[in-house]
Amino acid sequence: MKIAILSRNENLYSTRRLKEAILARGHEVDIIDTLHCYMDITSSRPAVRFHGEELPKYDAIIPRIGASVTFYGTAVARQFEMMGTFNINESVAISRSRDKLRSLQLLSRKGIGLPRTGFASKPDNIKDLIKNVGGAPLVIKLLEGTQGIGVVLADTAKAAESIIEAFMGLKANILVQEYIKEAGGADIRCLVVGGRVVAAMKRQGAEGEFRSNLHRGGSAEIVKLTKEERATAVNAAKAMGLNFCGVDLLRSHNGPMVMEVNSSPGLEGIEKATGLDVAGKVIEFIEKNARFNATKTKGRG
Repeated sequence: MKIAILSRNENLYSTRRLKEAILARGHEVDIIDTLHCYMDITSSRPAVRFHGEELPKYDAIIPRIGASVTFYGTAVARQFEMMGTFNINESVAISRSRDKLRSLQLLSRKGIGLPRTGFASKPDNIKDLIKNVGGAPLVIKLLEGTQGIGVVLADTAKAAESIIEAFMGLKANILVQEYIKEAGGADIRCLVVGGRVVAAMKRQGAEGEFRSNLHRGGSAEIVKLTKEERATAVNAAKAMGLNFCGVDLLRSHNGPMVMEVNSSPGLEGIEKATGLDVAGKVIEFIEKNARFNATKTKGRG
């Protein structure tokens, strides 16, 4: 098979591991910088060009599209889909997952556990917005934030009001979310490939930090999932339409709650914490499922 990885940096751990896994299984691989692609949108003969040449036909692509280039990255992925190339994560599904509000609405519709969340543009009553998610302490998130940036814990209702007013003064879109105290600054990252959890780790925030992101000093360890947690992760991936993703869960008194579904999950933390070959599982899924013109949406939407 001939597989392309859409990645802006071939030296990133996840990109390197996927390349290694592809080569180890006897396939060909190209790493393509998404922003250096340009599209030939021609009737009945769509193409993607790169460095002055038309790219060859690939059996499959693995999009590793950063949040800051979602719009252009998904446009490139969609162009490949229109050419009949198998995309492990369809462009429509990536767009869904990157829109925090849209993804929460889709998860809610499927009855998947979530922290109670409020969203508003110009609420007439900020106190009611805070009360509606259970009051303080609560979490306030920028809708466009990533990797823990733009996420604030407000300990009191007064602090929450001040933060919300400040964000709204900047015309920022925000989510106000229930704080799951019993999670203790920890979450669970589940790696889902092809409708199955292939690896899971518990991430614990650094002392005094409620965010569990590893690059913020958090630690990771292997974790045993309950049947309910496993089902929640699989159902969340399915609701987004993603074949390969990271699902972040919180353990609450009301069962597992989904915080986020990540369409380009990093592999370094989870492979090192679990000792599992997650990259190999991704390529194995492609081998079993990659077929010409198999993309469900055929580049639509």
